[in-house]
Amino acid sequence: MMKSRIPLVLLACGSFNPITNMHMRLFELARDHLHQTGRYQVIEGIISPVSDSYGKKGLVSARHRIEMAQLALETSDWIRVDPWESEQEKWTETVKVLRHHYNESLRSLQFRKGLMRNNWPIERATEDFLSSLDPVSPELKLLCGADILKTFSTPNLWKEEHIKEIVEKFGLVCISRAGSDPVQYISESELLTRFQHNIHLVTEQIQNEISATHIRHALCKGLSVKYLIPDSVISYIKHYNIYTEESEREK
Repeated sequence: MMKSRIPLVLLACGSFNPITNMHMRLFELARDHLHQTGRYQVIEGIISPVSDSYGKKGLVSARHRIEMAQLALETSDWIRVDPWESEQEKWTETVKVLRHHYNESLRSLQFRKGLMRNNWPIERATEDFLSSLDPVSPELKLLCGADILKTFSTPNLWKEEHIKEIVEKFGLVCISRAGSDPVQYISESELLTRFQHNIHLVTEQIQNEISATHIRHALCKGLSVKYLIPDSVISYIKHYNIYTEESEREK
Protein backbone atom coordinates (compact mmCIF):
# COMPACT_ATOMS: atom_id res chain seq x y z
CA MET A 1 0.00 0.00 0.00
CA MET A 2 1.12 3.53 -0.79
CA LYS A 3 0.63 4.68 2.83
CA SER A 4 3.45 2.46 4.05
CA ARG A 5 5.89 3.89 1.55
CA ILE A 6 8.51 6.44 2.55
CA PRO A 7 7.79 9.88 1.02
CA LEU A 8 10.79 11.03 -0.98
CA VAL A 9 11.95 14.27 -2.60
CA LEU A 10 14.49 14.22 -5.45
CA LEU A 11 16.91 17.13 -5.79
CA ALA A 12 19.10 17.83 -8.84
CA CYS A 13 21.81 20.49 -8.71
CA GLY A 14 23.68 21.85 -11.72
CA SER A 15 24.09 24.65 -14.20
CA PHE A 16 20.98 23.87 -16.32
CA ASN A 17 22.58 26.02 -18.99
CA PRO A 18 20.09 25.49 -20.59
CA ILE A 19 17.73 22.87 -19.15
CA THR A 20 17.32 19.96 -21.60
CA ASN A 21 14.84 17.13 -22.10
CA MET A 22 17.54 14.85 -20.67
CA HIS A 23 17.53 16.70 -17.35
CA MET A 24 13.81 16.10 -17.02
CA ARG A 25 14.09 12.46 -18.15
CA LEU A 26 16.48 11.80 -15.23
CA PHE A 27 13.64 12.61 -12.83
CA GLU A 28 11.21 10.29 -14.61
CA LEU A 29 13.74 7.43 -14.66
CA ALA A 30 14.53 7.90 -10.97
CA ARG A 31 10.87 8.03 -9.96
CA ASP A 32 10.03 4.84 -11.87
CA HIS A 33 12.97 3.02 -10.28
CA LEU A 34 12.15 4.15 -6.74
CA HIS A 35 8.47 3.27 -7.10
CA GLN A 36 9.42 -0.17 -8.41
CA THR A 37 11.36 -0.86 -5.20
CA GLY A 38 8.02 -0.78 -3.37
CA ARG A 39 9.63 1.27 -0.57
CA TYR A 40 9.23 4.84 -1.75
CA GLN A 41 6.60 7.30 -2.92
CA VAL A 42 8.25 10.18 -4.78
CA ILE A 43 6.31 13.30 -3.82
CA GLU A 44 8.38 16.02 -5.49
CA GLY A 45 11.28 16.77 -7.78
CA ILE A 46 13.37 19.93 -7.38
CA ILE A 47 15.74 21.46 -9.93
CA SER A 48 18.26 23.79 -8.27
CA PRO A 49 20.33 25.87 -10.72
CA VAL A 50 23.72 27.07 -9.53
CA SER A 51 24.30 30.77 -8.82
CA ASP A 52 26.10 33.12 -11.21
CA SER A 53 29.10 33.19 -8.86
CA TYR A 54 29.93 29.65 -10.01
CA GLY A 55 31.80 31.50 -12.74
CA LYS A 56 31.74 28.83 -15.43
CA LYS A 57 32.55 30.00 -18.95
CA GLY A 58 29.40 30.52 -21.01
CA LEU A 59 27.10 30.44 -17.95
CA VAL A 60 24.14 32.70 -18.69
CA SER A 61 22.52 34.63 -15.84
CA ALA A 62 20.52 32.73 -13.23
CA ARG A 63 17.49 34.83 -14.16
CA HIS A 64 17.49 33.29 -17.64
CA ARG A 65 18.28 29.76 -16.44
CA ILE A 66 15.48 29.85 -13.83
CA GLU A 67 13.00 31.21 -16.37
CA MET A 68 13.89 28.56 -18.96
CA ALA A 69 13.55 25.79 -16.35
CA GLN A 70 10.14 27.13 -15.32
CA LEU A 71 9.00 27.12 -18.94
CA ALA A 72 10.31 23.59 -19.46
CA LEU A 73 8.56 22.31 -16.33
CA GLU A 74 5.14 23.76 -17.14
CA THR A 75 4.18 20.29 -18.40
CA SER A 76 5.27 18.52 -15.19
CA ASP A 77 2.90 18.05 -12.28
CA TRP A 78 5.61 17.06 -9.80
CA ILE A 79 8.94 18.70 -10.72
CA ARG A 80 9.63 22.35 -9.96
CA VAL A 81 12.55 24.75 -10.17
CA ASP A 82 13.75 26.33 -6.94
CA PRO A 83 15.69 29.62 -7.04
CA TRP A 84 17.25 29.49 -3.55
CA GLU A 85 20.69 28.24 -4.60
CA SER A 86 20.83 30.59 -7.59
CA GLU A 87 20.09 33.57 -5.30
CA GLN A 88 23.10 32.95 -3.04
CA GLU A 89 25.93 35.46 -3.41
CA LYS A 90 28.58 32.78 -3.32
CA TRP A 91 28.73 29.32 -4.85
CA THR A 92 26.99 26.92 -2.44
CA GLU A 93 28.38 23.46 -1.72
CA THR A 94 25.99 20.65 -2.65
CA VAL A 95 25.64 19.41 0.93
CA LYS A 96 24.41 22.85 2.02
CA VAL A 97 21.78 22.85 -0.72
CA LEU A 98 20.62 19.41 0.47
CA ARG A 99 20.43 20.64 4.09
CA HIS A 100 18.36 23.67 3.04
CA HIS A 101 15.82 21.64 1.07
CA TYR A 102 15.61 18.95 3.74
CA ASN A 103 14.76 21.61 6.33
CA GLU A 104 12.24 23.16 3.93
CA SER A 105 10.50 19.81 3.39
CA LEU A 106 10.25 19.30 7.17
CA ARG A 107 8.79 22.79 7.59
CA SER A 108 6.27 22.08 4.84
CA LEU A 109 5.26 18.82 6.55
CA GLN A 110 4.75 20.57 9.90
CA PHE A 111 2.71 23.31 8.21
CA ARG A 112 0.43 20.77 6.52
CA LYS A 113 -0.08 18.91 9.78
CA GLY A 114 -1.00 22.17 11.54
CA LEU A 115 -3.40 23.03 8.73
CA MET A 116 -5.01 19.62 9.04
CA ARG A 117 -5.47 19.91 12.79
CA ASN A 118 -6.82 23.45 12.73
CA ASN A 119 -8.89 23.78 9.59
CA TRP A 120 -9.88 20.46 8.07
CA PRO A 121 -12.83 18.42 9.31
CA ILE A 122 -11.86 14.76 8.92
CA GLU A 123 -14.86 13.95 6.75
CA ARG A 124 -13.82 16.58 4.19
CA ALA A 125 -10.23 15.49 3.95
CA THR A 126 -9.47 13.40 0.90
CA GLU A 127 -7.59 10.11 1.08
CA ASP A 128 -4.61 11.68 -0.72
CA PHE A 129 -4.54 14.64 1.64
CA LEU A 130 -4.62 12.36 4.67
CA SER A 131 -1.83 10.20 3.28
CA SER A 132 0.25 13.33 2.58
CA LEU A 133 0.16 13.96 6.34
CA ASP A 134 1.90 10.69 7.04
CA PRO A 135 3.99 11.11 10.22
CA VAL A 136 7.00 9.67 8.37
CA SER A 137 9.44 12.50 7.60
CA PRO A 138 10.21 12.75 3.89
CA GLU A 139 13.63 11.63 2.71
CA LEU A 140 15.64 13.82 0.36
CA LYS A 141 18.01 12.25 -2.15
CA LEU A 142 20.44 13.81 -4.60
CA LEU A 143 19.63 12.92 -8.20
CA CYS A 144 22.68 12.83 -10.44
CA GLY A 145 24.51 11.09 -13.23
CA ALA A 146 26.57 8.10 -12.07
CA ASP A 147 29.72 9.98 -13.09
CA ILE A 148 29.42 12.01 -9.87
CA LEU A 149 30.60 8.90 -7.98
CA LYS A 150 33.86 9.09 -9.92
CA THR A 151 34.34 12.75 -8.97
CA PHE A 152 34.19 11.84 -5.26
CA SER A 153 37.68 10.39 -5.63
CA THR A 154 39.09 13.50 -7.35
CA PRO A 155 41.61 15.14 -4.97
CA ASN A 156 40.47 18.45 -3.42
CA LEU A 157 37.13 18.48 -5.23
CA TRP A 158 34.91 17.25 -2.38
CA LYS A 159 35.40 17.43 1.38
CA GLU A 160 35.40 13.92 2.84
CA GLU A 161 32.91 14.88 5.57
CA HIS A 162 30.55 16.27 2.91
CA ILE A 163 30.64 13.04 0.91
CA LYS A 164 29.90 11.12 4.11
CA GLU A 165 26.96 13.37 4.99
CA ILE A 166 25.53 13.16 1.47
CA VAL A 167 25.63 9.35 1.28
CA GLU A 168 24.80 8.67 4.95
CA LYS A 169 22.14 11.25 5.79
CA PHE A 170 20.59 11.85 2.37
CA GLY A 171 21.54 9.29 -0.25
CA LEU A 172 22.02 9.29 -4.00
CA VAL A 173 19.98 8.23 -7.00
CA CYS A 174 22.51 7.80 -9.82
CA ILE A 175 21.50 7.38 -13.44
CA SER A 176 24.08 5.36 -15.39
CA ARG A 177 25.30 6.97 -18.56
CA ALA A 178 27.00 5.17 -21.42
CA GLY A 179 30.59 4.31 -20.58
CA SER A 180 30.34 4.78 -16.82
CA ASP A 181 30.82 1.97 -14.33
CA PRO A 182 29.14 3.06 -11.07
CA VAL A 183 29.61 -0.33 -9.36
CA GLN A 184 33.37 0.00 -9.83
CA TYR A 185 33.37 3.57 -8.45
CA ILE A 186 31.57 2.31 -5.33
CA SER A 187 33.80 -0.73 -4.84
CA GLU A 188 36.93 1.44 -5.06
CA SER A 189 35.76 3.64 -2.19
CA GLU A 190 35.53 2.35 1.38
CA LEU A 191 33.08 5.13 2.27
CA LEU A 192 30.75 4.51 -0.69
CA THR A 193 30.89 0.76 -0.08
CA ARG A 194 29.86 1.29 3.56
CA PHE A 195 26.79 3.29 2.52
CA GLN A 196 25.99 1.55 -0.76
CA HIS A 197 22.54 0.65 0.60
CA ASN A 198 21.80 4.39 0.31
CA ILE A 199 23.03 4.67 -3.30
CA HIS A 200 20.39 3.73 -5.85
CA LEU A 201 21.82 2.87 -9.26
CA VAL A 202 19.42 3.30 -12.17
CA THR A 203 20.33 1.92 -15.57
CA GLU A 204 19.03 3.97 -18.44
CA GLN A 205 17.59 1.53 -20.98
CA ILE A 206 17.15 4.17 -23.69
CA GLN A 207 20.54 5.82 -23.96
CA ASN A 208 20.15 9.57 -24.11
CA GLU A 209 23.30 11.64 -24.33
CA ILE A 210 21.79 15.13 -24.71
CA SER A 211 24.38 17.54 -23.34
CA ALA A 212 23.72 21.19 -22.52
CA THR A 213 27.25 21.93 -23.78
CA HIS A 214 26.49 20.40 -27.19
CA ILE A 215 23.21 22.30 -27.31
CA ARG A 216 24.98 25.61 -26.67
CA HIS A 217 27.50 24.82 -29.41
CA ALA A 218 24.69 23.98 -31.84
CA LEU A 219 22.86 27.21 -30.98
CA CYS A 220 26.05 29.23 -31.51
CA LYS A 221 26.31 27.75 -35.01
CA GLY A 222 22.66 28.48 -35.74
CA LEU A 223 21.76 24.77 -35.87
CA SER A 224 18.41 23.30 -34.85
CA VAL A 225 17.96 21.97 -31.31
CA LYS A 226 14.29 21.13 -31.73
CA TYR A 227 13.24 17.95 -29.83
CA LEU A 228 16.35 18.24 -27.63
CA ILE A 229 14.97 21.05 -25.48
CA PRO A 230 11.33 22.17 -25.12
CA ASP A 231 9.91 24.52 -27.77
CA SER A 232 9.11 27.08 -25.04
CA VAL A 233 12.81 27.18 -24.11
CA ILE A 234 13.87 27.53 -27.76
CA SER A 235 11.49 30.52 -28.11
CA TYR A 236 12.90 32.08 -24.94
CA ILE A 237 16.49 31.67 -26.18
CA LYS A 238 15.60 33.31 -29.50
CA HIS A 239 13.69 36.15 -27.81
CA TYR A 240 16.57 37.07 -25.48
CA ASN A 241 19.29 36.25 -28.02
CA ILE A 242 21.28 34.06 -25.63
CA TYR A 243 23.74 31.31 -26.56
CA THR A 244 24.99 33.19 -29.60
CA GLU A 245 28.65 33.41 -30.61
CA GLU A 246 28.67 36.96 -29.22
CA SER A 247 27.21 35.98 -25.84
CA GLU A 248 29.63 33.06 -25.50
CA ARG A 249 32.57 35.41 -26.05
CA GLU A 250 31.38 37.73 -23.30
CA LYS A 251 32.27 35.25 -20.57
